[in-house]
Amino acid sequence: MIMSARRVVSLSVGCLVPRAPLVRSQPHRTAVRTTRGAILPKPKKTAFGLVRIVMVVGPFLYAGTRISKSFAALLEEHDIFIPEDDDDED
Repeated sequence: MIMSARRVVSLSVGCLVPRAPLVRSQPHRTAVRTTRGAILPKPKKTAFGLVRIVMVVGPFLYAGTRISKSFAALLEEHDIFIPEDDDDED
């Protein structure tokens, strides 16, 4: 029995589908098409994009400014770096 080239390719591609990991933090899919070739519908999208950015960037930005402020005070206290006062009076 002779198989067509399309059937052989589809069988060999089906074997290369990656297996899902045992633990997932958030369910997602890697497939785009069904086994019969139909395109799957678009996945649902989370609507908290801007809120998530603010919740992540905000605390880290605040922590970074606090660390840099304390480090600058430490440098000035030990006379390692003292900013010069520029006199702009001409």
